[in-house]
Amino acid sequence: MDKALRRLKKRIDREGTLKEVRNHRHFEKPSEKRRRKEKVARFSAMLSARYADL
Repeated sequence: MDKALRRLKKRIDREGTLKEVRNHRHFEKPSEKRRRKEKVARFSAMLSARYADL
């Protein structure tokens, strides 16, 4: 039972299902959505630039 539950949690996490449900709990303005996506893009660009030399 525990193993099946762990597998289910991993699968839900990988697919992003829970994150999608949490995002739909309240309305997000288009400007907020754009700002959030830009923030994620800046962070991932910073990480890729940091580890590009390694």
